[in-house]
Amino acid sequence: MPFIPHTQEEVAAMLAVIGVERIDDLFDEIPPDLMATGLPDLPPALSELEIGRLMQQRSREDGQPLCFIGAGAYEHHIPAAVWQIATRGEFYSAYTPYQAEASQGTLQVLYEFQSMMTALTGLDVSNASLYDGASALAEAVLMAVRCNRNRKPHRVLVPEALHPAYRRTLRTIVGQQDIELIEVPFDRTGGHTTLEQLEAFASPECTALVINQPNCFGVLEEVDTLTDWAHRRNSLAIGVVNPVALALLSPPGEWGEQGADIACGEAQPLGMPLASGGPYAGFLCCRQALVRQLPGRIAGRTLDQEGKPGFTLTLQAREQHIRRSKATSNICTNQGLLVTAATIHMALLGAEGLERVASACHANTARLSDLLCEIPGVEPLFDRPVFHEKALRLPAPTADLLRALAAHNILGGFDLGPHYPELDPALLVCATEMRSEEEMTAYAGKLARIIATRNQTPCPIAPRL
Repeated sequence: MPFIPHTQEEVAAMLAVIGVERIDDLFDEIPPDLMATGLPDLPPALSELEIGRLMQQRSREDGQPLCFIGAGAYEHHIPAAVWQIATRGEFYSAYTPYQAEASQGTLQVLYEFQSMMTALTGLDVSNASLYDGASALAEAVLMAVRCNRNRKPHRVLVPEALHPAYRRTLRTIVGQQDIELIEVPFDRTGGHTTLEQLEAFASPECTALVINQPNCFGVLEEVDTLTDWAHRRNSLAIGVVNPVALALLSPPGEWGEQGADIACGEAQPLGMPLASGGPYAGFLCCRQALVRQLPGRIAGRTLDQEGKPGFTLTLQAREQHIRRSKATSNICTNQGLLVTAATIHMALLGAEGLERVASACHANTARLSDLLCEIPGVEPLFDRPVFHEKALRLPAPTADLLRALAAHNILGGFDLGPHYPELDPALLVCATEMRSEEEMTAYAGKLARIIATRNQTPCPIAPRL
């Protein structure tokens, strides 16, 4: 069925009502030299059967590689029930629930998501999603500036060990708003941010400090020390966290003596497939005192006139309703479906299930690191504890080794060299609960053979193949 299923007679009748002869007349303000004259490079039309066959062929060419890439996007097991429920018509086609009387199901899902995120982060309030983790951090920085508006110029300390995509997004969104982003280098031995490095950038104008746990290298930061350092200087502490890691690690609300002020991150590990890069959903939580500056939707629970529980949107001092340019943000419907999936995913796993996932991820990454470090020339880059992923030094150019692994249908990890040239050649590897012992052993064996072939030396762990 066509996207607009109208007959020629119906189209002609509609055009007659508005007083034009052709649909093209509706676009006569477009200069002729800008009008598309056709699509000459399109191949001949195919039937539905032929299209299906072509798509299956292309899919088989992609293969099903083993994925050992993390770096902010993780392959986790997603129970079949998650998207079976999330794609029911009631959720799948739901718009922003402005009319509470017609949207109780959607509002309750948003409320449950907020409740779960506050439980994970240890903070008081959560919104009902943002576009992704990187833009959530940008919103957190803008929120911190609004809360600390008396400090000028606004300076925000950002660790270099923060994911490079997050840093680029942060610069794009806030860099033109009179906010100075100061990057703090990481310790070359531990891969973490130290107080000595922070002190070099301390100033009375410091509005906020970004603290990521774990950081881009998978290294665990000294979050209590960093949070207290920020608060001693009347700066806000912004935590960037992995929600799966929070099943094992202390939540941002308990960092230091007072806890972090704001926490944000990427909800992709909670029921969202890798899906060629998205869509994802960000989350943002804060202390109660800052709730008026929290962007996005907030769903609340109340009682109706009969004393029955009900749900409604609250604190909507933002987006397109009335304030527009003066709004705290313009986050709207598009991530509601992802929040629904995340809520269902967390409800199915429960606290114990999420902890088991986190424990399995930690154990698998440690096991993979041990296997890879048996290969001559492969060694850990840093000496501190890690979660989810680990940075390794390699004896050959990273890009060359990754290409060779890809030829064996193995996605070997994230090349750190383009983002951290001083660490090159270096590889960030990740093994979630999806990876088996056999798969990790196969990866180590392939990498050992590739390196041995390059160096023309015997493969040290060839018997594993």
